[in-house]
Amino acid sequence: MSIESRSGAKRIHRSKVRKMHAGWVVFIAALLLMLFGVEAISTTRPNTATRQLFLGVIGMGLAFGIAFVPQKRFRQASWWLYVLSLFLLLFLLIPGVPDFIVHPRNGARRWINFGFIDMQPSEIMKVAFIFAMASHLRFRNQYRKFKGLVLALFVAIPPMMLILVEPDLGTAMLFLPALIAMLVAAGARYRHLVIIGLLAIIAAGSMYPILRPHQKGRIKALIAQVQGDDRYEQSIGYQGARAMTLIGAGQEIGVGKERAEELLRANHLPEEHNDMIFAVITLRWGFWGALGLWSLYVLFGIGGIISAIGCKDPFPRLVAVGITTMIVSQMIINTAMTLGLAPITGLTLPFVSAGGSSLVIAWLMAGILFGIAMRRDPLMTREGFSFSDEGMM
Repeated sequence: MSIESRSGAKRIHRSKVRKMHAGWVVFIAALLLMLFGVEAISTTRPNTATRQLFLGVIGMGLAFGIAFVPQKRFRQASWWLYVLSLFLLLFLLIPGVPDFIVHPRNGARRWINFGFIDMQPSEIMKVAFIFAMASHLRFRNQYRKFKGLVLALFVAIPPMMLILVEPDLGTAMLFLPALIAMLVAAGARYRHLVIIGLLAIIAAGSMYPILRPHQKGRIKALIAQVQGDDRYEQSIGYQGARAMTLIGAGQEIGVGKERAEELLRANHLPEEHNDMIFAVITLRWGFWGALGLWSLYVLFGIGGIISAIGCKDPFPRLVAVGITTMIVSQMIINTAMTLGLAPITGLTLPFVSAGGSSLVIAWLMAGILFGIAMRRDPLMTREGFSFSDEGMM
């Protein structure tokens, strides 16, 4: 082959980088959410807010670094990362691990101390799961046959069960929306999705007996609250009751920073800088603050979906759908539990809640989306998915 022919072939198979793309929408939304969170955290914990900003800058640097990693590298490493993440989740539950390595917090074994940072393996698993699922579903015979969909469900179950045992019900709940969205994006048959949905509901119901007493108590407290029963407000339902009281105090435009500090001290909202940060936002900036926050997540979601639509290659397209769904689902669950519409599960608000590993992983997800949106498909890229029923069982 001549030199001209080889160079022409390289150009055909090489993806091009574009300067203007939907990844900038994702980045701007993530940046504004992080700054929103830093200011909200400063309401009660200025030192934590400074640390959050520092970790956010690190996260942004890592995000731009990972954006330039070729997608084929993620695909090649997807199952290795999945297995490694499973191992780390198992490591958390091994009896006898020294306390300085795995230190329980509030009865939960979720963090591994790596010396320079405490990392939650469940955060790593979120990315690993999306990569592994995208790698599995990128072939037509996987997403159009019921057998392939059942295998996809069994890829989701092990991490969900291990995360649930930590216990971390909130994070475990995130895998199903991401799985279903990726199946829909892949072109799975709707009757198969209905069956998968029913199996997922059955699986979720079967998890109730293995929930910890405090998790069951929070579900009971939510049911009692809906029924107008306040008997749990000074016990297991205290956090939820305080959050809703403070949200109501914010009304339409909020009470401002100084008054918010006073009300938070008087009402003692547990984890106000972390899981309950949405209550702080609505207290300080009111309904318009909550609406602004939700609008930024909608902007993030739009950027993620446009990034998915803009590429034909099935792997990055599915990754974009999975990441977008997981971030938006996490926001919905967090705000729902703060508003008293879902049981409190200890789930953070992406980019906003205080936390090292959760913030860094959220930025890495944004960086992956940025990288997907940044690249044009090579000329020889095949169409991502086919919706023809021909030859399918």
